[in-house]
Amino acid sequence: FTTFFSQLPDPAIEDQGKDYIRPILNKYAAVCVRCPGYGTRTNTVILIDSEGRVTFTERNMINADVNQWKTSTYEFKLHT
Repeated sequence: FTTFFSQLPDPAIEDQGKDYIRPILNKYAAVCVRCPGYGTRTNTVILIDSEGRVTFTERNMINADVNQWKTSTYEFKLHT
């Protein structure tokens, strides 16, 4: 098994489909997607400081209207 696993990852396998999938990833993996019939409806940011304090902020689109957003923020401390 050592010889088999030492050959992974196989560069030939990694490159398969790269020209096909890269444009799709670039279009739909953006921070904020805007396309007809498809797009970002929620953004979430989670911040955690060195003392375990968490700030969770989420922005949600209202009624699929790109001009209407509701932002909610929650703050709490992680249990150690």
